[in-house]
Amino acid sequence: MPIDHVKLPVGDLDASRAFYSAALAPLGYRLVYDEEPWLAFRVGGSDEEEAFALERIGAPNVRTHVAFTASSSAQVDEFHAAALAAGGRDNGAPGERPYGRYYYAAFVLDPDGHNIEAVCHRRPT
Repeated sequence: MPIDHVKLPVGDLDASRAFYSAALAPLGYRLVYDEEPWLAFRVGGSDEEEAFALERIGAPNVRTHVAFTASSSAQVDEFHAAALAAGGRDNGAPGERPYGRYYYAAFVLDPDGHNIEAVCHRRPT
């Protein structure tokens, strides 16, 4: 079942805007809503697509793990590089994981310490 939207609490909207705009660009997401205290990103920008939203609430007291689907291992690599360049902290370099079926992923911590992942389940051809 597809998820309609996910909202993540953040402490600094400016830092989160910069981080997520860069980190999610390789996955096809773009910023479509930017009005205090909210940011929303969508694939392709259509209102019909699933959304990833951020809400400034002050320092979050819970850390969350969000995994984004990537269409290729190269896209996972691009996500990881972009996230690190945007100030994310490495939490697992790109590579295959022993999680059962094919699982190629990378993990970064965002400015609030949330664990953000990009994962591809398609084996390279």
